[in-house]
Amino acid sequence: MNSEVPLPGPPRDPVAGVEDALAALDGLEQLDVAEHVARFDAAHTALTAALAGIDKV
Repeated sequence: MNSEVPLPGPPRDPVAGVEDALAALDGLEQLDVAEHVARFDAAHTALTAALAGIDKV
C-alpha cells in the first residue's frame, strides 16, 4: 500500500501524462501478443486520467 501523500502544487502537465502513456507502449513489438492487452489497458487508463486532467488546468 502506497502511503505517500501528494504534495500541493500546480497540476501536472496533461501533455506529459499523454506522452508517458504513449511511452508505455514502447517495446510492444518485443512482447508476446498475450501481454499486449495489459499494456493497452494501462495506456488507456493513463490517457483517460491525463485527458480528464486537462479541464482542471
